[in-house]
Amino acid sequence: MPHIDKILIANRGEIAVRIIRSAREMNIKTVAIYSEADRTAPHVRMADEAVFMGPPPSSQSYLLSDKIIEVAKERGAQAIHPGYGFLSENAGFAAKVAKAGLIFIGPNPDSISVMGDKLKAKEAVKDFGIPLVPGSEGAIDDPKEAARVAKEIGFPVLIKAAAGGGGKGMRIVEREEDVEEQMALATSEAKSAFGDGSVFIEKYISSPRHIEIQVLADTHGNRVHLFERECSIQRRHQKVIEEAPSAILTPEVREAMGKHALKCAEACDYVGAGTVEFIMDEQLNYFFLEMNTRLQVEHPVSEMISGLDLVKEQIKVARGEALSFRQSDLKINGHSLELRVYAEDPASNFLPSTGKLEVYKRPLGPGVRVDDGFEEGMDVPVYYDPMIAKLVTHGKDRAEAIARMLRAIQEYQISGIETTLPFGKFVLEHPAFISGQFDTHFVSKHFKPELLTPELDASTTAAAALFAATIIGETPKKTVQQQQNGPAFSAWKLNRTR
Repeated sequence: MPHIDKILIANRGEIAVRIIRSAREMNIKTVAIYSEADRTAPHVRMADEAVFMGPPPSSQSYLLSDKIIEVAKERGAQAIHPGYGFLSENAGFAAKVAKAGLIFIGPNPDSISVMGDKLKAKEAVKDFGIPLVPGSEGAIDDPKEAARVAKEIGFPVLIKAAAGGGGKGMRIVEREEDVEEQMALATSEAKSAFGDGSVFIEKYISSPRHIEIQVLADTHGNRVHLFERECSIQRRHQKVIEEAPSAILTPEVREAMGKHALKCAEACDYVGAGTVEFIMDEQLNYFFLEMNTRLQVEHPVSEMISGLDLVKEQIKVARGEALSFRQSDLKINGHSLELRVYAEDPASNFLPSTGKLEVYKRPLGPGVRVDDGFEEGMDVPVYYDPMIAKLVTHGKDRAEAIARMLRAIQEYQISGIETTLPFGKFVLEHPAFISGQFDTHFVSKHFKPELLTPELDASTTAAAALFAATIIGETPKKTVQQQQNGPAFSAWKLNRTR
């Protein structure tokens, strides 16, 4: 059985901290890597060892695969954990790690390669009885052929990049005359983003839910799923709020989806922790979307309802251990939510917001978990993903999990940058979310930036006016009674411009 007593973490930020904590509980030492921008980051200080990699751009630091492997060997690490992002789904890197005699804490290179290409993935699972969205059987490069396929399956259709992700290389087409133009745009964007311009066509589901299943498999042929996650609250095709379990799945649908997810893992001989993503329509019909061959950002909600530590399970599988539980041992315990706290301004259409964390105080209390990689006084760099934390809550049911999330959002103190905390509050208080009747178009259907500006009562407005006037050395021209006739400005907006 492979021996692991030291792991190099080929990542940064909150996921690096997350891995360090689990490794420490397993009495495993860790080696962190860092760029110039992350010299003072918590993961650098928390690891047993830390190695400087280079300048801030990831291409000169966190993506230096050969140097990462070299550092792992020099420091005596037996394994490399890639986290998510960066090199986590790079089949070439996984192969290099194995060739160097090290353990890649993740699936084998072939599984990554197959599931990393949407067309290869559909080909791999089609003989396992897994529902697939109607569409082309392979890549299409002829606009006339694309138009024919689109007419056959019925408009609207979706033109998608085969190597795509994050909404790139994706176009919705509602009319035959638009196929050629939209196909050219999707192909160009796919080539620019992924180096591969291959696209395919599938039926567009107009009110989709994004439901995914967490799977776990060992090297002994054992496979289990940890139930579903609802990931339909998205902006720019990227998730912002996730929950487990979904508010709409019946026990029968949940069981069927779980079995199909395990079939997907079987189809590519999957080992480790992975996620099978499905798209679901209004009648709860679901279709295979893709498989993410790594730990997901939203994995904490699955941990909260299952009681498992997925990072520890990844390490155990990498050591050759068999899973210590069966599917029948797993039960859903309560409900969990995750809000991704991005350094973005939702009141300005989610524009990036970088700067110094002048105040940074985490919420505490029952059922609250914060996974982050920042501390008060640190700068939020422009070079990496804008997520600064994952705010997670757990309750005995959905209502309690939502109440705890709202309380945690209120307690979370961040100044110096804008974040998605106000957006999270907006979503959790919206009737569509509370009722569970929402889809991936929630933002376009229900959200407008101006809705985040609260209505102030008269006394608050008057107090804010007095405070502002005092700072600039002027006496307010309006009395409190006059202020009651209509607020002159928003204290919330005043605070945002500081």
